[in-house]
Amino acid sequence: MNTEETNVEMKDAQNISAEQKDGPDAAADVGADAAADAAADAARAAVDADATEADVSEADLDQEEQEKQPMTADGDRPPEAPPEGREEVDAEKNGSVKLKILDEAEETFTGLNKEELLRVAGTPGWVRTRWALLLVFWLGWLGMLVGAVLILLQAPRCRELPATSWWNQGPLYQIGNIHAFTDTHNLKGVEQKMTSLSQLKVKGLVVGPIHVAPPDEAISLRFEEISPEAGNLEQFKGVIQAARRKGISVVLDLTPNYQGSSGPWFSRNSITNVAERLKSALVFWLNQGVDGVQLSGVEQLASTVPALWADIRAIVQNGTERGGSERLLLGVTESSSADRVSALLSSTEVDLLISKVLTAGGPEPARYAHTVQRLYSNHTQTKLAWNLGGRDDGHLASLVPPAHVKLYQLLLLTLPGTPVFSYGDEIGLMDGESKFPKMLWDFEDDLNGSLQEDQTDRLSLRNFFRSVSELRGKQRSLLHGDFLLLSNSSSSLAYLRVWDQNDRYLAAFNWGPEEEAVLQTSEAALPRHAAVALSTNSSALPAGSSVDLTELRLGPGQAALIKLPHTG
Repeated sequence: MNTEETNVEMKDAQNISAEQKDGPDAAADVGADAAADAAADAARAAVDADATEADVSEADLDQEEQEKQPMTADGDRPPEAPPEGREEVDAEKNGSVKLKILDEAEETFTGLNKEELLRVAGTPGWVRTRWALLLVFWLGWLGMLVGAVLILLQAPRCRELPATSWWNQGPLYQIGNIHAFTDTHNLKGVEQKMTSLSQLKVKGLVVGPIHVAPPDEAISLRFEEISPEAGNLEQFKGVIQAARRKGISVVLDLTPNYQGSSGPWFSRNSITNVAERLKSALVFWLNQGVDGVQLSGVEQLASTVPALWADIRAIVQNGTERGGSERLLLGVTESSSADRVSALLSSTEVDLLISKVLTAGGPEPARYAHTVQRLYSNHTQTKLAWNLGGRDDGHLASLVPPAHVKLYQLLLLTLPGTPVFSYGDEIGLMDGESKFPKMLWDFEDDLNGSLQEDQTDRLSLRNFFRSVSELRGKQRSLLHGDFLLLSNSSSSLAYLRVWDQNDRYLAAFNWGPEEEAVLQTSEAALPRHAAVALSTNSSALPAGSSVDLTELRLGPGQAALIKLPHTG
């Protein structure tokens, strides 16, 4: 319906209304007027609706025309390119929308869906491929398993470590005279020096004897009472506690007649009585916390009263163990024969036996080699003890030339067994008027002049002792390795310490006072060159320097410890 048709209808409606007004009935005229008004309102509403619809249609047509034609200032000229960066803004202002239609070639692959994957996976080709890959995987896994088993079977097995006790782990340090050892002249001074002793890496202190024992008077012997010259029981307990804190065990020397001249067990008639009294004393001291007992003249006791000796051994080694810790039964003999010492080790059944096999005679490397070989072949090295000097013989530096002190320190600390030293051997302390000289602690102080030179020498000896002792405690080859003699002569000695797959150590010594020693070791299947671990003369053979083992040269009085790495 357009505007003209609407106007005509309105005029017709008005004419009809006018005609109805001329009628005779007034009430009818009023009704006619109301109807006319209603018709007019309806007509106007229809006109408004048609106008609105026409406007919308016209707007739609205009919009379609605008989209079909280019947007320009006038219709004749082509549009100018918009400035860079404003293309998108103008497009939005003009109401145009850019649509990109993808070509078939540009379509991306989104993968197969579940149904397609299952369908492809079930094809014969893929089934065969999966089985082939699975077979390859299991064959590879089986091959690796077989290879691992072969490697384990062919690899050299580690050698089982020997059963050892605490006294096999480091040197024993004898303090035979408490009065001479410290400035306090009693056991309290020993406790105060425990830190200095622990620096030497010693594993045991052999203290005393300190009990009351008048010379050659068996009737006055009192095992359980400490001599006032040495201190008292409380001080002794302090020594034990201080030593335990440093990982050091304490062995008490209970030799009965240690100050007399009639023998360690007095007369032969007194042995039985003394041995009986010793049994109860052993129980007392072990209950006080000592870790072992030293007894001199064990061969006399074992042969004279074998039953009592068996009881003594049982008390120390078995009967009174506290907390499962091991107790050392340390014997001392005057014998210097390797065969005799070997026999005593078997008959007395002591844990260690201190003897004079190295002390007797002069420095004879050939004799040393024979003695070590003899004892080593008859006993396990856990039963062997090596020492030079002692309570009756004096200190190391008084038994050997002063220039050889380091040489003997190295010898004792590298032989197979437990090294035993007297107090002061680490600094070259020499005997004076007695076998118990005053211990010198001046290496802990600052001195001047000639005293400083002596102090420097003592400090050098102590540092060397400490270095070798520390190395021994760390290296299995030195601690419990096999002993292999390489060469020996009238003035030289060389041997090898080796344990399983650990580093090996070659110890070489030259006792010659003037001539240089040349050691031939090529027959021992050793590498041609090796490094020096320690030497008694660091200027001639500094640590870390390389040496030729086919012609190992050592100067007079010189010794060296050479490290040979394990080569597999």
